[in-house]
Amino acid sequence: MSVFRPFAPWLISLAVLLLLPAVTGGSAVSVINVIAIHIVFALSYNMLLGQGGMLSFGHAAFFGLGSYAAIHAMNAIGDAAYAGEGFWAHFPVFLLPLVGFAGGALVALVVGWPFCRRAGTAFAMITLGLGELVATGTQMFPSVFGGETGVFSNRMVGPVWFGLELAQPADVYWFMAFWVFAAVLAMWAFTRTPLGRMSNAVRDNPDRTQFIGYPPRNVRFLVFIASGGMAGLAGGMAAVNYEIVTPESLSLVASGLALVMAAVGGLGIFYGPIVGAVVVTLMNSLLSDFTDASVLYVGIVFLAVVMFAPSGLAGGLEQIRQAWHRAELARKWPGWLVGAAAVIAWILALVLTVELVYLIRHGDDKLAQALGLELNAASPLAWGTVVILLAVGYGLWRVTAKHREANA
Repeated sequence: MSVFRPFAPWLISLAVLLLLPAVTGGSAVSVINVIAIHIVFALSYNMLLGQGGMLSFGHAAFFGLGSYAAIHAMNAIGDAAYAGEGFWAHFPVFLLPLVGFAGGALVALVVGWPFCRRAGTAFAMITLGLGELVATGTQMFPSVFGGETGVFSNRMVGPVWFGLELAQPADVYWFMAFWVFAAVLAMWAFTRTPLGRMSNAVRDNPDRTQFIGYPPRNVRFLVFIASGGMAGLAGGMAAVNYEIVTPESLSLVASGLALVMAAVGGLGIFYGPIVGAVVVTLMNSLLSDFTDASVLYVGIVFLAVVMFAPSGLAGGLEQIRQAWHRAELARKWPGWLVGAAAVIAWILALVLTVELVYLIRHGDDKLAQALGLELNAASPLAWGTVVILLAVGYGLWRVTAKHREANA
């Protein structure tokens, strides 16, 4: 059994991908397709920040430009299909994520060498400038970026592979399942290469890597290219899924989404961004049906994770796993449980505050109705409940602190 243990996560993941269509259906498949795109996007960002220590505020530039490369290639396939000749007439839509990968990697190759001279805050500001520069350029070159309306296409063109005509979301699911599995496997393999190991070393101690003969700039540059390529691959998946690419895919909001997903899931832990992508995408999808403040709730979760669980959700799972192997779970779980209760109390207080403010500004919110709450913003009881929840959370957190000190 020990021989198969390293392959167990991949076999389980493959089984989940094969069984998901059988246990879900309808709109759920569309949400799963979006989750697949976000998983690859978040993992590509983790290659930069989690593994390489490079904070980027312009990562969406590679995602968006990869999307545009793929959507233009899709249009070329459609045009060539009518002519019946040329390179694109024989290029399947199934391989368009590779076009996105090439687009993202090429842009990273061009801009990466001067960018990777710097690290830390300077690198973050440079990438922020890159993101804004590319976003502004979309309005200057409408023939390439389609202006505000973007570029449309049709994915049901060109040669058909594996019988997938990509006419329905269910067909697109198998396309997404293949590429998300292949991309995740490739990025995991990257972490096991000498370059992947050296990126961790540059993150932790760049001076030492320089001393032993590995210039940090060179390592950052290669990782930057790989990360940009994988972000472009995610963009290619998005182009096929949505059949439209707009300048929003290049915006600072899209870059922020990658950061939020990676941080919520857990930076530096390989499967952390996968967890974050699933959680954040489901929150955005489910909450948007009930409240216009769905983005604000995602922000609350992000703040809670950054403040109280810096290692993310995956970091918490890793702590539980390590405590289990060390036979320390029985001693530590009461403190963890109380700490989780404190955070939940604070989140409930913030949610109740948001709902009360929303009630004052816009009237009844569907989320409150779905939860069976009848809120009255003028009632002292409602605001008193907020104060009580905050106080309870603080008290529980103090108990957790004492428990940690006792078990240190």
